[in-house]
Amino acid sequence: MKKNLFLLSLLLLFCSSLSFAQNTGKLTGVLLDENAQAVGFANVAVLDAATAKVVTGAIADMDGKFLIQTPAKGKYLLQVSALGYVETQTAPFEVSGPAFSKDFGTLVVKADVKALAEVQIETMRPTVTTHPDKMVVSVEGTALASGSTAYEVLTKSPGVWVDQDGNIQLNGKTGVQVMINGKRSFLSGKDLQNLLQGMTAENLKDLEIITNPSSKFDAEGASGIININLKKPQDSGMNGSVYAGYQYNNLSTYTSGADLSLKNGKWNSFGSLDLASRMRYRDMEMHRVFSNEDGSKSKFDQTGYEEEERLQPSLRLGTDYEINDRHSIGVMSYLTFNESDNIFSTASYLRNPNAADDLYIDAANVAESSYRNGTFNLHYLGKLDTAGTTLSADLDYVHIQSENASEFRNSYLRLADSRAAVQELLISENPTGYDIYSAKVDFAKQLGKTTKLELGAKASHVKSDNELRFFETSDGRQVPDPNRSNHFIYKEDIYAAYANVSAKLGQHWTVQGGLRAEQTESRGRSLTKNQTTDRSYLDLFPSIFLRQKISDNYQIGYKYSRRINRPNYQMLNPFIFYLDPYTWAQGNPYLKPQYINSFEVTQTLKQTYNLVLGYAMTKDFIAEVPEQNPEDNTTVFQQQNVKDLKSATATLVAPVRLSNKWEISNNITAMYQEYTALANEELVVNDQFTVIGQTTHNIMLPKGFRLEVNGGYQGPAVYGMYSIKQQWWVDGGLKRSFMNDRLAMTLNVTDIFKSRVLDLDTNLNGNINAIKQYRGDRGVRFNLRYRFSKGSAFESKKRNVNLDELNRAGGN
Repeated sequence: MKKNLFLLSLLLLFCSSLSFAQNTGKLTGVLLDENAQAVGFANVAVLDAATAKVVTGAIADMDGKFLIQTPAKGKYLLQVSALGYVETQTAPFEVSGPAFSKDFGTLVVKADVKALAEVQIETMRPTVTTHPDKMVVSVEGTALASGSTAYEVLTKSPGVWVDQDGNIQLNGKTGVQVMINGKRSFLSGKDLQNLLQGMTAENLKDLEIITNPSSKFDAEGASGIININLKKPQDSGMNGSVYAGYQYNNLSTYTSGADLSLKNGKWNSFGSLDLASRMRYRDMEMHRVFSNEDGSKSKFDQTGYEEEERLQPSLRLGTDYEINDRHSIGVMSYLTFNESDNIFSTASYLRNPNAADDLYIDAANVAESSYRNGTFNLHYLGKLDTAGTTLSADLDYVHIQSENASEFRNSYLRLADSRAAVQELLISENPTGYDIYSAKVDFAKQLGKTTKLELGAKASHVKSDNELRFFETSDGRQVPDPNRSNHFIYKEDIYAAYANVSAKLGQHWTVQGGLRAEQTESRGRSLTKNQTTDRSYLDLFPSIFLRQKISDNYQIGYKYSRRINRPNYQMLNPFIFYLDPYTWAQGNPYLKPQYINSFEVTQTLKQTYNLVLGYAMTKDFIAEVPEQNPEDNTTVFQQQNVKDLKSATATLVAPVRLSNKWEISNNITAMYQEYTALANEELVVNDQFTVIGQTTHNIMLPKGFRLEVNGGYQGPAVYGMYSIKQQWWVDGGLKRSFMNDRLAMTLNVTDIFKSRVLDLDTNLNGNINAIKQYRGDRGVRFNLRYRFSKGSAFESKKRNVNLDELNRAGGN
C-alpha cells in the first residue's frame, strides 16, 4: 500500500510538471477532515471520467490547499487519497477548454478507521504557522508544553524576549498587550508574571502573535498583541482529563490539575482546576563603577542568591447557553491565588578611593506575599440575519488584591578595622488593590458580497490603591519611616469607538482600513506627599492593510498602524522599592505615554514561507534608566521617557518537512535598534544590529515516541540604555501515548547546557552598571496526563471577547 502511494505521488508530480506550461486554467480547493483540520500533503488526482485513468494531479500543501493546471477538453473527476483517510471522489465535471477554471471549495476527507487500526498514524502540526494578520504558535499536544507554565512557553515564542526584570518584549520592544481568549489581561510587570506563571501550559491551545493589529483592537500595546488561546470543549457529553507532574532544577516543583467539560443540549459548560507548588531560584552578580568629580572611582561588587517557593491554585469556570440558532449568552470566571515565600541574600563590597572607608555589607531580605485575582465576564453573541450581521457585547469585572510583608536585615562591616558589624533591620508592608470595570459592544455587517463594515465602542474604569509602609526598628519597636512610606491612588477612565471597513477590490487586491478614537482621563494622587497628577487627552489611531495577490503562490501585504503604550499603574506609583542599602527602584508619576507608528511589508510564498519587513518609530519610549550617585554610591532604577526608538526588522518564517516523520519549524529575525536619550543634557545614542533565531524539530520515532528539540539564539542587543550580551539555549522533550491516546507521558529537559544567562551593562558618563544573572532554567520535568471522554463530536461556537486594561495592572 505504501509503495503504491509513493509511486502515485511521483506520477502526480510528473504529470503536474508536464501540464504546467500548457494550460492557463486552474483547478483549486482545500482538503479538510471531519474536525475541520487541514489534510496536508494528500494526493489529488484528475481522472478521466470514462476510463478512470490518471491524467494529471498535484499534492496538497501543508494547509490542505491544492492547485492543478486544467487538463485538455473533456470530462473528468477528482480523486483524493491520503494515508489514514478514505479515498474520496468528486462528481464529474466538464472542461470546456484551456482557460477553464473551477474552485471545488472545501472537500471533506473522512478518516479510514480500518487503516488506522492497522497502523497508528500521528500527524505533526507545524509549531509556527503564519497568517495574513498574525503568527500562530501551536502549543496543544506538544511535548515541550507538558509541565510548563504559560510564561515559559511565551518566552520561547518567535520574537519574544524577557528583560532583566521579567518584562515581556516583542521584536525588541516593550509594551506588549497580553490577551487571553481574545480578552485583554490588563496586567503588566510582576502581576502579569504572577498570572502567567500560575497558568499551566497544559491548558493552552496556541499563541497568536499580532505585530500590527487593526483598529478593532484596543490601541494599547506599542509592540503588538500576544493572544493566548486556552483549550475549549470540542465534544458533546462529558469530557476531561487529569494530570500530574514533577520538575527538578536543583529544587523540586510539583504540578497537578484536572479539567472537565459537559455539552448537553443548549448548554456547553467547562471548568479546570490547577494546583502547583513551584520552586525557583536566581543567581546574580553585579558590578558598578562610580566616577567622582575629582577623577577617582568607587566600586560596588555584589553576589546574590534568590529562592522562592510559591503555592498556586487556580480555577476556571464557564458556560454558554444557546437561546436559539441565532442568539447565545455565556458567563466565565477565572480565579487564581498564590502565596509565596522569598529569600534574597547578597554579599557586597563597597571600595572607595580612601581604603579606610571600604565596607562589606551582608544583606538578607525575606518576603512573604499573597496574590488574589478574580476575573468575571458576561457575554452575548447574536446573529441578526442570515447575511452575516452580528452583534456582540461583553461586561467584565476584575478584582486584584495583593499583600507583601518584607524584612531587610543588613550588616555593615568596615574592612579597615575589626570593630563589630553595625546591624540594621527595616520592615515594609505593601498592600495593593485593583478594581477594573469594562463594557464593550461590537457590530459587524456585510455590505454586498465584497465589503464588510465593523463598528464598536468601549468604556473602562480602573482604580488602583497602592500603599507602601516602611518601619525602622529601635529597641525592639517599629518606628514608621515617613521618607520611604507612601500611599498612592490612581484612577483612569478610557472611552473608545472604532470603525473598520474591509473590501475586496477585483481579483488581486483586498483592503482594510479603520480609525479608532480613545479619550483618556487619569488622576494620580499621593495621599502621603499630597501630590496630584492629572491628565486628559484624546488620541486617534488609524490603521490600513493592503493585500496584493500576485499569483496563487505569491502574495504581498502592506500594513500601517498607530498605537499607544500607557505607563502601567505600578510605574506611576512614586514609591521607593528597597532592594539593598545602595540599590532601590522608584516610581515615576510624571511618565508620559509612548506612541508608535509601525509599517510592515509581508511577502508570502507558496502559502508557507513568509518574509516580514518592518519599521517602527516610537516617541517618548519608556525604558528603565539607572541613575548612579557618586556622592553616596547609591543607584536608583527608574522608568523614564527616553527620547526615541527607531527599529527596523526582517523576519523569515521557513518551515521544512524532511519526511512524513520529521518536520522543522524555523524563524529568524534580523533587527536594528537605535535608542536616543538625553543624559546630563547630552544626546546619547545606543544602537545595535542583532539576530534572533529559533528552530524546533518534531520527529516521530519508532514505538510511537515523539521527539521535540528546540534551539534558540539571540545575538548582542540593546534595550534602552543597556547593552545585552548574546545568549542561546537548547531544550528537548520526549512524548509517548498509551491506551489509545488516553494516557500521555512526557519527559522534558530545558536549557540543557545552562546557557540562558542574562548578561547586560550600561555606561552613562563613566558610571558603569553591569548585571549577570541566571534564573534556574535548566531542569528535568516528568508529566502524566489521562484523558477521558463520552460523547459525539459537535461544532463549538467561538467566543469573541476582548478586555484590555488588565495588562497595565500586572494579573488576569
